Amino acid sequence: MNIILDKTGKKFNTEWIFRNLSRTFEQGKPCAILGKNGSGKSTLLQVIAGNLHTTSGTIKYLDEKREISPTRIFQFLSIVAPYQELIEEFTLPEMLKFHFSFKQLMPGYSLLNVHEMLGFKNIDHKPLKLFSSGMKQRVKIILAMLSNTPILLLDEPTNNLDQPGIEWYLDLVNKFSPDRIVIVCSNLQHQETSFCSGKLLIEDYK
Repeated sequence: MNIILDKTGKKFNTEWIFRNLSRTFEQGKPCAILGKNGSGKSTLLQVIAGNLHTTSGTIKYLDEKREISPTRIFQFLSIVAPYQELIEEFTLPEMLKFHFSFKQLMPGYSLLNVHEMLGFKNIDHKPLKLFSSGMKQRVKIILAMLSNTPILLLDEPTNNLDQPGIEWYLDLVNKFSPDRIVIVCSNLQHQETSFCSGKLLIEDYK
């Protein structure tokens, strides 16, 4: 599968967030979108996810040369982002069951596997609103990683994670990203993007 941006641009009112961006994202070639806070990384990711329309240019999603409509691309992607919300009234088992009623689990895995991979102890009765910020981030990551989708979008995925959490994230990336389109937004070139073979500097498209 490929995502092809051709002279793509997005502006709000009279301000261009980015423009004239041409890029092809491919499976097995993870790419980091880099830039300072407020530079437009998340906006670009929202355009790629089909949540925002382009102002100029085009974006195409090709699956074995068959074009996928932008209105259907949500079925092919998983996302981790600060603006992504969990249903905080749910317990962890309820959240897992709900999420995977819409997304297919990776082959060979079960809800029990997902639960065990999080490594939480004695929390099944607690609503997610009582989880720490780091625990919530782990839940977001595991839901995306274990969803059987060809596109994985990660916006500052190590936000709120401590060093063991970052290492846990990198282990999951190595295990579940090789055959996917993986795009990671980060404000720093550090270990959350260390596995990326491609880089895109958002300031180059102002």
